[in-house]
Amino acid sequence: MNLHLATIAIMVANVLISLKGFNDVIFFDRYKFAIGAIKGGQRDRMLTSGFLHVDISHLFMNMFTLYFFAPVVINWFGWEKFLIIYFVSLIAGSLLALFFHKDEPFYSAVGASGAVTGILYAAILLQPDMRLGIMFIPIPIPAYILGLAYMLYSIYGMKKRLGNIGHTAHFGGAIGGYATSLLFKPDLIITDTLMVIILAVPIIILFILEKLGKI
Repeated sequence: MNLHLATIAIMVANVLISLKGFNDVIFFDRYKFAIGAIKGGQRDRMLTSGFLHVDISHLFMNMFTLYFFAPVVINWFGWEKFLIIYFVSLIAGSLLALFFHKDEPFYSAVGASGAVTGILYAAILLQPDMRLGIMFIPIPIPAYILGLAYMLYSIYGMKKRLGNIGHTAHFGGAIGGYATSLLFKPDLIITDTLMVIILAVPIIILFILEKLGKI
């Protein structure tokens, strides 16, 4: 698979900044997503945290996912809109995390997961007939089913506070990728109405639960 220069640039930035963070605690702490610091005025963290990772495996999984789904988005939209979707998703993930954790001054997070999930969700919206192979499952699964399951799991993770995972940023990134893709290609609402509705279901569920105070 030939990677576009835009994808390579994003990957290189993630690797270099993450490696710096692995070896420099002061640097890591200054640029990670941290509610208290952001509310204190350091809003740059909402962007910079998306280029830091906890460890090599965290970095690898995000870049591995980007490797597979970035080409789909670039093939449909071109590299300029790919970058817009990437950064909109990154910021959307941070904004949703800020919204849900605003009263938790010690909440912190890092990772490109919000941005990468936005690219993943955009790719599924654009090409829902993709089939993805999963370990231990012999039959490739339609991409939209995996995307839907992932989003519903993220809601469950947010509700139960599962593990040390930024479920909120993942979800916010997916919303960013979904909304920006429809902004760039609104005819999907007509040509793929059912898929647009299906992928909107978890987003609607999230906000209903939030309004009901269930999450």
